[in-house]
Amino acid sequence: MSLVDLRHGFRDEAQLRLAQGVVMLRLADDREQEECRVLMKFFWQLAMTYQEVTEAELDRHTNPGKREVIQNLIDAIRQSPEAVDAWIDNASRRFPFVQDRGYAALNNDDGQETDNQA
Repeated sequence: MSLVDLRHGFRDEAQLRLAQGVVMLRLADDREQEECRVLMKFFWQLAMTYQEVTEAELDRHTNPGKREVIQNLIDAIRQSPEAVDAWIDNASRRFPFVQDRGYAALNNDDGQETDNQA
């Protein structure tokens, strides 16, 4: 089934942005580069009326737990804005924010930048 109809299943722009935020901030972890790339394409797919990513790509490159959550979002979008609200709430509780370990590595424990000119 095509994913180009997803844009029209959100209540409004705010709900779309919330769902995109969950995908980007809680699912797309750049330590898993191929999965992250596909999830970011899905992030864009939510707002587009042309195809960025296929379900086959999601199946191939997304781990089963995240793929299930993405499928739940697709189903919720096709069901109702209230189902999308429930998905946002459930996915946000299930997945913590992805930690940007690259940024954290540049900082000391006290939050100060590390002097890399040793």
